Amino acid sequence: MTRTASTASPPTPAAGTGPTGKQPTRHRARADASWRDRPLRKLTPWLFLLAPLALLITFTYVPVGNMIYYSFTDWDGVSPDRNYVGAENYTEIFTRPELFRVFTVSFYYLAASAVQIVIALYFAVVLSFDLRFRNLFKGILFFPYLINGVAIGFVFLYFFQDGGTLDSVLSWFGVGTDHAWLGTPESANTSMAGVSVWRFTGLNFVLFLGAIQSIPGELYEAAQLDGASRWQQFRHIIAPSIRPVLSLSVILAISGSLSVFEIPYIMTGGATETSTFVIQTVKYAFQFNKTGLASACAVVLLAIILVITWIQRRLVPDEKVDLV
Repeated sequence: MTRTASTASPPTPAAGTGPTGKQPTRHRARADASWRDRPLRKLTPWLFLLAPLALLITFTYVPVGNMIYYSFTDWDGVSPDRNYVGAENYTEIFTRPELFRVFTVSFYYLAASAVQIVIALYFAVVLSFDLRFRNLFKGILFFPYLINGVAIGFVFLYFFQDGGTLDSVLSWFGVGTDHAWLGTPESANTSMAGVSVWRFTGLNFVLFLGAIQSIPGELYEAAQLDGASRWQQFRHIIAPSIRPVLSLSVILAISGSLSVFEIPYIMTGGATETSTFVIQTVKYAFQFNKTGLASACAVVLLAIILVITWIQRRLVPDEKVDLV
């Protein structure tokens, strides 16, 4: 009589134990949980934010706080004495209409900002499609924004001077002119507003182009299958998608128009009624040694920009657009 082999399976480890009968899983989970609860892990995000927050506070909020403090003093920018004068500087600002008359110059730059937004939007839409040499045209449009503002001011100062580059080019086409481009307020402000269009169109172009390229390509394919034209694609796909970026461009245009400085300061120094509010503020601080009054002007300008931005955001709030 032969013996039969035992068919019993070998004993399995108990639940929750490893091959050796140990229970490492529970200990590992316990160790991971204790490591997550460590204070250092909770502080890690703040450690990464420490450097940018320190730079932001040091170079933004502290100077703004000092500016607000100086606006309530009669500090001349040199003397260690800073006498508190209360709201006297603000009273002087709002009781002298010539201080606010310079804001009329900002309308030239505001109109120029509208022109540059339209131009930038047009080229961003055109170059978002597959065209030959589109990368070359992108570089050409964005290149002026990379140039230093002081250098641009000097270049166009020679461009608009009597017998300069502009007069020479016009003479090639038989257009003779003895007009002083920077000699009258209207001509000077219009010329410098045109320079700002040339310089800042590239910034708006890049913003619009980035927003347009983030639109899913399936929407264009579906629109083409439905027979939509380029204008219909822009109206129903592109325009709603870039609305937040367009709102940002409008805010930048308004704030930039109110705080123009480099181009008019280099080209005319504020002469021929081309002075802006910022140029006037700089003159108060460094030419007339009225740093307290200049600080009050800066605070007023900051408040105006914040109020206009708030109104614009209330009138045109950001809406989440779901095109898919």
